[in-house]
Amino acid sequence: MGDPYKTLGVARNASEKDIKSAYRKLAKELHPDRNKDNPQAAEKFSDATKAYDLLSDKDKRAQFDRGEIDAEGNPLNPFAGMGGGFGRGGHPGGRPGGGFRDPEFGGFSAEEMDLGDLFEGLFGGGRTRASGNGGRRGFGQRPPPPPKKRGADIQYRLAVPFVDAASGRDQRITLADGKAINLKLPGGVEDGTQMRLKDKGHPGPGGHGDGIVVVEVGTHPFFRRDGDNIRMDLPITLDEAVRGAKVKCPTVDGPVMLTIKPGTNGGTVMRLAGKGWTKKGGKTKDGKPERGDQLVTLEIQLPDDLEALDERLGDWVDTARPREKFGL
Repeated sequence: MGDPYKTLGVARNASEKDIKSAYRKLAKELHPDRNKDNPQAAEKFSDATKAYDLLSDKDKRAQFDRGEIDAEGNPLNPFAGMGGGFGRGGHPGGRPGGGFRDPEFGGFSAEEMDLGDLFEGLFGGGRTRASGNGGRRGFGQRPPPPPKKRGADIQYRLAVPFVDAASGRDQRITLADGKAINLKLPGGVEDGTQMRLKDKGHPGPGGHGDGIVVVEVGTHPFFRRDGDNIRMDLPITLDEAVRGAKVKCPTVDGPVMLTIKPGTNGGTVMRLAGKGWTKKGGKTKDGKPERGDQLVTLEIQLPDDLEALDERLGDWVDTARPREKFGL
């Protein structure tokens, strides 16, 4: 991958918002699902994701801008900034790559000698000091090599329909390498939930990074979440409320029959057990996530043709006093 700024098509002083917007645009254009016949799209998609991962991390972006790491996040010249004869900013005779060299007095470069040998000469040679330190490292011993760095993580955004999130249905997601996998949603999933896919990130000397999946739960035209429960308003006709009836009621698992008792008032809440949202941590006897309930509020809907209803009522007047409890 080249310059991450050029990869995303943004200026070096671009804001976080500009970087995020540019990445989203490229991700939509280059996603493997939309370019199944174009293998180069997957590579460009991966490069764009790497660039976004680096530039969206404030610390890594600052290190890249200062020239401390490359576009892959790997450190550059380890002697940068040490001064003296190391690097470009030291002795006038210094060379790229570090070391001490003077055109008049000679000397040596970092490529020509082992710095560990230098310190051994200064401090008396021994790699370790056996007396009194229990075999601990002495002045002349070389420090252990730094641990190999794992590859960068890759972030994915997964749009999940409301009904799928509520019932815990498995989702299909395509990774940056073009492979598609089934993803099991955790109980209690919500908008912004993050899921970690081990070793599904970028490769690195110390192994692959991880994939980080951020869930985006969609809205629904008539269902709404209330904790572990799902609420909805169900209209019924006047005659269904007066005489009672069996009516179909939608749930996230499909329609069910609901029994309306004769004389049911508007605003009555009916409970459908186990038809709500998956609960976090809870399991049923068959190993499935426990779920909340669906709460159905009944709304009595009058007919469009009120004249026919008025004729049937005739002179009848309801003598009930429904507002008496308000003192009215």
